[in-house]
Amino acid sequence: MHTYRILALALLLIAPLCHGQFLIGQTAGFTGPVGAGVKETTSGAKLWLDHINARGGVHGEKIELISLDDKFDPKTAGENARVLIEEKQVVAMFLTRGTPHSQAVIPHLDKHGVALIGPSTGAMLLHTPVQKHVFNVRATYQAEARKAVNHSATLGLTRIAVVHVDDSFGLDALAGAQLGFTDVKQKPMTIEKYDRSKPNLAPIVPKVKDAQAVFVFGSGQQVAELVAALRAAGSAAQIITLSNNASGGFVKQLGANSRGVVVTQVFPNERTLSVKMVQEAAELAKGAKLELSPALLEGYAAAKVLVESLRRMPPRAKGETVAATRAKVLASVGGLKNYDLGGLEVSFSDTDHTGLDFTDLSIIDAQGRFRR
Repeated sequence: MHTYRILALALLLIAPLCHGQFLIGQTAGFTGPVGAGVKETTSGAKLWLDHINARGGVHGEKIELISLDDKFDPKTAGENARVLIEEKQVVAMFLTRGTPHSQAVIPHLDKHGVALIGPSTGAMLLHTPVQKHVFNVRATYQAEARKAVNHSATLGLTRIAVVHVDDSFGLDALAGAQLGFTDVKQKPMTIEKYDRSKPNLAPIVPKVKDAQAVFVFGSGQQVAELVAALRAAGSAAQIITLSNNASGGFVKQLGANSRGVVVTQVFPNERTLSVKMVQEAAELAKGAKLELSPALLEGYAAAKVLVESLRRMPPRAKGETVAATRAKVLASVGGLKNYDLGGLEVSFSDTDHTGLDFTDLSIIDAQGRFRR
């Protein structure tokens, strides 16, 4: 059976593609604790993809995004990537969500020479050392956490607690925060962790409720639950979390506790219409009856890089194989230099696949909007 599977895969890779559409694969947690943010980010990507398809696509071919739900489970994410690459014949992967989840995808990228464009994570492991097949379109979580700690110190906050999910994402964010503490010559009041698959936040509350600020590195659902528990315990601590929670869905999860929560950002303010990309996205969002959010902008920016990479590669030849098109996409995105997203410039090189390093801070106001 194993021999037959290898033979079938070999035949697939040398078979000519069915032209007329570029198949792009995505695995992300459309259901589960990050579902709200994933849907927003994907909606942002589709704003641009639909806009391009309505105008004939790229090189006369439409772009079809095949999205599979991994329920925010890393093992499922890896299997979804295998299915998308080996069975669905996608020519690139796109907009994965989560740190361990993207880790699970990488072996399949490396095995088949497939580019992953715009993973929705700021994990340092996708930046350093350079992953040959991964092309980021956002700053790192470490840069966000470091900037947030520095900002808190300028406000005179000294009792700062850190709570993080005990996985590669949480540890990555913690490393950035620790760099920030070193910058300002402070130490965290306490560092607490919780299990990703079976989070138990109750024991953490009494340990951090007297802090002036609590940094929480985790998915929106767990962050919202911890904030609710802290407020119920009488804590008035400033809550600070990262851009993985920069979505309208997260604000809804926070409910009455949303006001005053600080969320780091990796794109310009979605109401800064002087930035061309924001203005462009706002117009398309209005037509689609969507409210522009940081999460939508992240997906939108990633889609622009994907489309530009397809546009800059040579048109596909008649009878071109899956493997040949994948190699073209990889070479095209890897050679992207000084691409203007509309106020932000993206470049990749053999030694740097970060793309953008923009970071900022926002605070959720009484209307549930992110204010800078």
